[in-house]
Amino acid sequence: MPRRRQRIWITRAQPAADVTAERVRALGHEALVAPLLAVHLVEPVQIDLAGVAALAFTSANGVRAFAEKCPERTLRVFAVGAATAQAARAVGFRSVLSADGDVEALAEGIGLRRGELKGAVLHPGAAEPAGDLAGSLERHGIEARRLILYETGSVKLAADQVELLIKADAALLHSPNAAKALAGVLRTHPAPKLRVLGLSKAVIKPLARTPLGGRAFPPFPLEAALLNLIDRSS
Repeated sequence: MPRRRQRIWITRAQPAADVTAERVRALGHEALVAPLLAVHLVEPVQIDLAGVAALAFTSANGVRAFAEKCPERTLRVFAVGAATAQAARAVGFRSVLSADGDVEALAEGIGLRRGELKGAVLHPGAAEPAGDLAGSLERHGIEARRLILYETGSVKLAADQVELLIKADAALLHSPNAAKALAGVLRTHPAPKLRVLGLSKAVIKPLARTPLGGRAFPPFPLEAALLNLIDRSS
């Protein structure tokens, strides 16, 4: 039986939104690209790598921001998931390990390799990260530093645009910040039939009290697994 063509709202920030949209179209669905978040690099930034043994990234945005600001590519990289690991390899890092999980899984994975690290772990990322990686690493006995490279802000959508978007079959969410932004939109534009598909349980948590047509997240926080939910939960 042929799959029903669905209209899928892509909420993540650019340039990743266009990548996700292409994958949605490859599945035979219509992609509505309307990011709820925008990434803004922090200026100026001084990057001190003295005493740093490894880098830890919790998003592809962090990888891209670091790559733009610093030419270093020889340090070992720990990535939260496959997409972030792929982004690290794409900009030239060769030693990349993926936790394929959340921030706690990343911290635990780095903790298991504590004896291999002869220095601190630097976490380049957002001004308001989704989790406290540095704090988790310190609880594992690892020296950790944060480096703020970018800020994530909400995007104001026009009312007529929102009215079209909330009629989509589903909205894809890749971060808790996107879920918070969507919750704000739906407070003034209720969409009780809209399904929300999030990358993980933590991602959709901000929408716990929002009336929706359904909520789902995959067993693993991978975009391929997230996209599989489009047809399974329709």
